[in-house]
Amino acid sequence: MTTTNANSRLGLAVEQRGRVLLARLQGGPRGEFGPAIAADLAALVSRAETDEGVGAVVITGDHPERFVAHAELRWLQEGGAASPAVGPRGAAAVIRTADAARRLPGVRDLADRTALGGTIELLNVHDTFTRMNRCGAVFIAALNGSALGIGSELALACDYRLMAAGDHIIGQPEILLGFPPGGGGTQRLVRLIGTNQALKRMLDGGGLTPEAAAEIGYVDEVLPAEQLVERSIALGQHLAQRLKFTVAALKRAAYIGGSLPLKEGLLLENAEFLAALASPGAQAAMLAYMKRSDEMGDLPLYDRATYEQTLEAGRFGGPIESDR
Repeated sequence: MTTTNANSRLGLAVEQRGRVLLARLQGGPRGEFGPAIAADLAALVSRAETDEGVGAVVITGDHPERFVAHAELRWLQEGGAASPAVGPRGAAAVIRTADAARRLPGVRDLADRTALGGTIELLNVHDTFTRMNRCGAVFIAALNGSALGIGSELALACDYRLMAAGDHIIGQPEILLGFPPGGGGTQRLVRLIGTNQALKRMLDGGGLTPEAAAEIGYVDEVLPAEQLVERSIALGQHLAQRLKFTVAALKRAAYIGGSLPLKEGLLLENAEFLAALASPGAQAAMLAYMKRSDEMGDLPLYDRATYEQTLEAGRFGGPIESDR
């Protein structure tokens, strides 16, 4: 059953397709990312975290030529103008203060009306993107058009990036406006395609065509525009059959552990592995696998038909169920 969430012109329009949420970014006539989209995106991630009926989220744009054009520049300019003129060390102190303030409801309401308000909004966007990286639902960016600045950064926060072929680009042009990327671009793009490639792209500020982006791993697949959303939903339906508890564990180990020194990353992986191993979903799958091994007299994943059936089901032993 498909359900539709009625939204205003700015924000997100969300509908459910099986275990997949399809979210359309509504950035107005220019396709910009502003406070309304930021707030709706945070709510969408909360739903993906808590709703066991959601295993994947596909995010696309409703602008005919843009996934997200970039952030609303007035939003950034006014936030910058209201912030104290300090160097990086002073700015780090401001961020720590804003982070502490936003965690205290009474204090946060007051802080929102001060120079800390813009910093709090930035931290909230970072939190939303990081929650996507820890969420048990898989996030897929269906890039229907150009994605610059925070549009690129939103795509980078997703687990998969599929892009429509056409006359549009993806990139981080912030340097052309006098500031570096601020929505995670310097971190996630470096981790995705390597320091050399990412630094060259960000220092230049130019965008890449879908084909050029796919060549260096910036996007995963380039598709005809008319196939993009349905292909993304099909991928989401496939991946949504995995157990959410296990997906979240894998994503945390890869995204968080992969950024740590090896010894610390391995400790994080071990913790996620042990926690998942004891979960009801993993226990049921392993018991089913051992039973089938005895019946077959061999290992089931070495039988091609069984392997393909397991891939489709999302785990050994049957259809998706709650793993908690």
